[in-house]
Amino acid sequence: MSEERDKALAKKGQTVGLVIAITMVLWLIANLAGPALGLPGRFALLFDFAALAALFWAMVVIYQMWQARQADKKS
Repeated sequence: MSEERDKALAKKGQTVGLVIAITMVLWLIANLAGPALGLPGRFALLFDFAALAALFWAMVVIYQMWQARQADKKS
């Protein structure tokens, strides 16, 4: 695997890790702050769906990275 490709995959991995960490922190804050602020339950569902969307995106990117590494192994 080329050095440029390694750097690109590493950067992608860092981005995914950052998205996962920020998503979890924001989700926890939203779940703690929601009831304290008196927000209705539908807002909790909105926060949950937003977190699921971010985590789904992260899983897609992780799968793409895995496929790229597998293709490089075969070459």
